[in-house]
Amino acid sequence: MSAKHPIVAVTGSSGAGTTTVMRSFDHMFRREKIKAAIIEGDSLHRYDRAAMRAAMKDAEERGERNFSHFGPDANLLDELAATFKQYGATGQCRIRKYLHDPAEAAPYRQDPGTFTAWAETDADTDMLFYEGLHGAYVSETTNVAQHVDLLIGVVPIINLEWIQKLHRDKSVRGYSQEAVVDVILRRMPDYVNYICPQFSRTHVNFQRVPTVDTSNPFIARDIPSSDESMVIIRFTDPHGIDFPYLLSMLQGSWMTRPNSLCAPGGKMGLALQLILTPMILRLKDMKRRA
Repeated sequence: MSAKHPIVAVTGSSGAGTTTVMRSFDHMFRREKIKAAIIEGDSLHRYDRAAMRAAMKDAEERGERNFSHFGPDANLLDELAATFKQYGATGQCRIRKYLHDPAEAAPYRQDPGTFTAWAETDADTDMLFYEGLHGAYVSETTNVAQHVDLLIGVVPIINLEWIQKLHRDKSVRGYSQEAVVDVILRRMPDYVNYICPQFSRTHVNFQRVPTVDTSNPFIARDIPSSDESMVIIRFTDPHGIDFPYLLSMLQGSWMTRPNSLCAPGGKMGLALQLILTPMILRLKDMKRRA
């Protein structure tokens, strides 16, 4: 952690909706005139798309059928921790991009599924913003979470997460239903062992819960809308959180526990702004005073 060079991390698994939260941060940074260096979690994968397929094949031949991007072996997590540490100390670090599709790859004249070259961030950024799978990762040898000043978890309940992933991967990426289900099953041990524990280390979690039947996510024809959902917001430390204000602004919400409230799903964007803007401004003020 660094008062002078703060780091914000949004963590959540593939299909969880972290990209939506990232868009909220884009609005927040623009409105508050905050210049942020951005790290996308996919850029710290160990392998590009072709090499990952080869690594998965090799793992299967060794009898390891659960090799996935959720686990540490497929990611550069020591490098991620070192990157956060360097930014906290100097205000700069090296970053790169993972090019998901032809539209992202075209400006770089590269193939989709590849990485751009490493490049140094600007010297005058206000904070570092990370969005990806491992912002709160901790193991016996690697501690990413210790370097982060504000940790945010985005955690739809598992059936909703699967529905979102199925629809995204089929409609946007052109995968078959069978291929997406195979990915879900292969990732499950890593999800349990490496993704879930991170949400006990976050400062605030946003968990979307549908209010329609998602008991069989594999036959769902559409993703439950915001109006068909509730969002559970849990604070690790509720001290300093103005719950009466939040309840008055998020109409239809109520407290479920001393550190948690439940709000209509359609209010999630507003909740993100109301809750996270003061936290971001506090980090900015600490940087100014440091």
